[in-house]
Amino acid sequence: MKTYRKELWFETRQRRELINITPEVAGCLRESGIRDGLLLCNAMHITASVFINDDESGLHQDFETWLEGLAPEKPYSRYHHNGYEDNADAHLKRTIMGREVVVAVTDGKLDLGPWEQIFYGEFDGMRKKRVLLKIIGM
Repeated sequence: MKTYRKELWFETRQRRELINITPEVAGCLRESGIRDGLLLCNAMHITASVFINDDESGLHQDFETWLEGLAPEKPYSRYHHNGYEDNADAHLKRTIMGREVVVAVTDGKLDLGPWEQIFYGEFDGMRKKRVLLKIIGM
């Protein structure tokens, strides 16, 4: 059994962004040399997410609209958490979108469905945050 650990760092230019990180994750898998096993990819910050979905711009806009409808950024006074900070909505968005994904590794490749891609979702950006990759297998 082999293990591999790597951190990916992101600093977005906007408060909210969705970034397709599938190529970076696949590169780490190649670097690991692991052919069969499991890959864990998780956001290491409470206002960011990692999730799997389709890389389609209309869907990305639908996520933005849907998340803003459920947990709008403003007014900041709407949230009990917002006193020292103004990011309660980002905490809620992360809870909805999830913390991590686990992907099977088969024959040295990510075993994803036909349209599946791995995304980093940032909901309180413009500062450096990390994503952890942990791969175990043979």
